[in-house]
Amino acid sequence: MNPSASRKAIIRTELPSAFTGFRTLLSKEIERFFRVAGQTILSPLISSSLYLLIFGVNLAKRIDIAPGVSYLQFIIPGLVAMGLLNNAFQNAASSIITSKFHGDFQDLRVVPLTPLQIVWAYACAATLRGVVIGLGVAMVGQIFHYTQYGSLLAIHSPLWLLFFAACSGVTFGCLGLCVAIYSRSFDQVSAVSTFVLLPLIYLGGVFFPLSIMPAFWQVVSLFNPLLYLINGIRYAFLGMSDISILPVALLASGFVLLAYTLALLAVKKGNYGRF
Repeated sequence: MNPSASRKAIIRTELPSAFTGFRTLLSKEIERFFRVAGQTILSPLISSSLYLLIFGVNLAKRIDIAPGVSYLQFIIPGLVAMGLLNNAFQNAASSIITSKFHGDFQDLRVVPLTPLQIVWAYACAATLRGVVIGLGVAMVGQIFHYTQYGSLLAIHSPLWLLFFAACSGVTFGCLGLCVAIYSRSFDQVSAVSTFVLLPLIYLGGVFFPLSIMPAFWQVVSLFNPLLYLINGIRYAFLGMSDISILPVALLASGFVLLAYTLALLAVKKGNYGRF
C-alpha cells in the first residue's frame, strides 16, 4: 500500500474520532442546562423582567440619558449583557464544580480529549447558554419597549452584536472554567460570583453611563474589563458607547485570548480531584 495513502487514511480516521469526543462533551453540557431550564433559563429571565419593570418602566420618565435615548432603551442592552456574561460564567463554573463534587470530573484525565477540546466544549456550551439568556432578555425588553412606545427597538449593528456576544460568552465561559477547576467547594465559586463578578457587572455600566460618575470613579471604571464588553453590546443596540468602538473591540478580542490561555493552563495543571 502506498505510504502516503496510508497516512491520509489514518488522518481521515483520527479527525472524526477527535471531533466525536469534543461533540460528545459539548452535547452533554448543552443537555445539562436545558434539562434544568427552569433554573438556568427561566429564573434569569424573570429577574431581568423585574429590572425592566422597576427601572425601565417606572423610573424611565425621571431619568435622562441622552437626547433621543430613553432610560428603558439604555438599560435593555445593559441587561442583555448582564444576562449573557453572568450565565456564561455560571454555566461552566456550576457544571465543573458539580462534577468535581460527584467525582466524575477527574474522568476527563483519561478520556481521549485534548485540553484544547475540553476548554472549547465548555466555552461553547457556556456561550450558548449566555446567548439564549441574552436573546430572551432582548425579547422581553422588546415587549416592554413596544408597550411603552408602540414600536420595537431597532438594533444598530447586528454584526457588532454577534461579535461582542461571542467575545463575552467565550471570555466568561473560560473564566468560569478556571474558577471552578481551582475551587474546592461550592462556596468558593459562589464567593467569586457574589463578591467579584456581580460588582464588576453592576459597576460596568449596566444601569448608568460612565459620564454621570465622578471623575475619580470614571478613571477607576476604565480598569473594569466588563465596562468594555457591556459598552460593546450597547453600541450594537443603540449606536452609542462611553468609549470608541474600535478600542473596545480590540480589548474584547484580547480578553478572549487571555481567558482562553488561563483556561487552557487550568485544564492542563488544575485540580481535578473530588472534594
